[in-house]
Amino acid sequence: MPKKIYENLTAEEIRDILPHRYPFLLVDRVVEVTRPEQAAVGAKIVGYKAVTQNEPFFQGHFPGHPVMPGVLILEALAQVTALLVFRYILGGKKDYDVYLASIDNAKFRHPVVPGDLLRLEGEIVKVRAPKFWMVKGQAFVENKKESFLSCEAQMCSVMVKKEEQK
Repeated sequence: MPKKIYENLTAEEIRDILPHRYPFLLVDRVVEVTRPEQAAVGAKIVGYKAVTQNEPFFQGHFPGHPVMPGVLILEALAQVTALLVFRYILGGKKDYDVYLASIDNAKFRHPVVPGDLLRLEGEIVKVRAPKFWMVKGQAFVENKKESFLSCEAQMCSVMVKKEEQK
């Protein structure tokens, strides 16, 4: 039976875990984590990104009709999943970096525009050795009454020891 962990992660705590910084840190907070007792497969995380009109990418994508680039939505999904792996599966190990290795079956279904609240959901679907993490990500645009699926993809991340990168 999965165990729900309702620990909120603030922006400051997220910065302590992820190496990304403005303007490339794309997760503002985490509100829910579900983790099975025995294995990493099935662990889930829910986070949010508030998309403001001041985002630097809106200046050129697109003038007069701002739309969040799909690649940045995918990056936000990868970041929220990295939070799940680092914080809740590996217990906050700081001697690894995680890199996005592949993206499969990415689909974009609804545009993300200034003022949207983007709900980011990630789930671990497979682990190969302790190094490769296969995840499913979904991003939803939330408004007052409805939620729209904006993007979905399957991603693979690879963990590399920092000492091996030198």
